[in-house]
Amino acid sequence: MSLFYSYFFGVPGGTWMALSVAGYITYYLSKCVQRPVMAVNPDSKFAQFLTSHLSVLQEKYWPTPWCLEARLQTVLGSLFRSQLPNIDYQRELVDLPDGGVVALDWHRASFKGAKKDDPHPIVLLVPGLTGSSQSDYIRSLIHVSEKIGASCVVLNQRGRGGVKLKTPRTYCAANSEDLGFVIDHLHKTFPRARLMLTGVSLGGMIVGNYLQQQSSAAVDKVLAAMIISVPWNVFVGCASLETPHLNLMLNRHLADCLVDSVKMHEDVINHENAPWNWKEVCKSRTIREFDASFVVKQFGFRDVEDYYTAASLNDKLHRIQVPLLGLNAADDPFIPFNGVPLEQVKQTSHVAIVMTSHGGHIGFMEGMLPFKQNYIDRVFAEYCRAALANPELIQQ
Repeated sequence: MSLFYSYFFGVPGGTWMALSVAGYITYYLSKCVQRPVMAVNPDSKFAQFLTSHLSVLQEKYWPTPWCLEARLQTVLGSLFRSQLPNIDYQRELVDLPDGGVVALDWHRASFKGAKKDDPHPIVLLVPGLTGSSQSDYIRSLIHVSEKIGASCVVLNQRGRGGVKLKTPRTYCAANSEDLGFVIDHLHKTFPRARLMLTGVSLGGMIVGNYLQQQSSAAVDKVLAAMIISVPWNVFVGCASLETPHLNLMLNRHLADCLVDSVKMHEDVINHENAPWNWKEVCKSRTIREFDASFVVKQFGFRDVEDYYTAASLNDKLHRIQVPLLGLNAADDPFIPFNGVPLEQVKQTSHVAIVMTSHGGHIGFMEGMLPFKQNYIDRVFAEYCRAALANPELIQQ
C-alpha cells in the first residue's frame, strides 16, 4: 500500500495515512460533533422550560466516530443494546371493552404504586412496530429509570409480549383507543400519580396521535410526553424506506417481521368473515403492502393513503396541549430530514423537536465505546426527571 501511494501520488504511504486520519478527524469534529438543533416556539413557556432544565440539549452530541452511517447506527445500536439483561417485570393484564387484552409490564425494581393513594409518579413506555417490553431500546430506557424517580410500566400491544390475541383486532399508528383506555385505567388505579408517556417509533406515533386526538382533554391525564424516532410524515418516511437498495432491504425485513407477527395468531386473525385476504397479507414484501392488505381493512380506512394521512402528525401539531418533546436524527432512514416538521413546530405552544446530525433510527450511539448508555437514554432521563420535579413549570 505504501508503494501504491508513493508511485501514484508521490507521497509516502505513512504520510498519506496520517493525512487521511487527520482529514477524517477534522471532518468529524467540524461536521459531525454538533449541538442538536431544537425546533420550538421561542416565545413558549415550553421553550423556556427546556432551555432552563435540560442541560443535555446545550451539549454537543458526539456520535460514535467509527459508526456514522445511519443504517449502521440503526443496526449496531440495536445489537449493542441487545446485550443488556432482560428486565424483571410484574405483569398486569388489562381487558379492553371489545374483548381484547393488552399487557402492562411493571418494572419490579421501580414499581412503587402498591396502594391506590400512592402519589409516586408513573412513566408509561409504548414500544415500536413489533416491539414489546423486552425490546432492546425499551430495556435500555428501563435501565436508566432509576435516575427518574418513577415507576416504569410498558404497554404491550394486542398480540405482543407473549399475550395471545382474543379478537382479530391488532393495532396501528393512527388508532390510540387502547392507549387511551390504559391511561384511564392507570388514573383510576393510581389517581394521585402523575403520568408521563414515552413512545418509540410507531409507539411514538400512537402517543402523538393520542395527544392530538384528545387535545386539551389530555392535560388532566398526562403531565408530559416524549416520542423518539417518529416518522412525523408517513408519506415521506415510507418513500425513504422504499429507496433501493439498503433502505428497501430494511423495509423488507420489517415487513417480514409484521407478517410473522400476524402468523403467530393465524387461528384468530384468519377467520371466515375477515375483510382481508390472508394469502395477500402473508405475501407482503414491504410495509406499504402489509398496511394496504391488512391494516387498512382492519381499521376501516379507504386506502393506504387515507391511513397514512390519519397517522401522520406533521399537520396536527397545533392540537397538542400536553408538553411533547420529540427526538430525531437528521439521517434517520425511516424519516429523513425533509419529513420532520421543524418549521411547523415553531407555530405551536407545547411541542418541541430535538434533532441530531447523526443517529439513524433509534440508534443514537455516542462515544468511542457505545456499549452502555446512549443519547436517547440521557435525554429521556433528564427530561422525565425535570418534568416530574417541576410539574407546575412544564404545564404552564
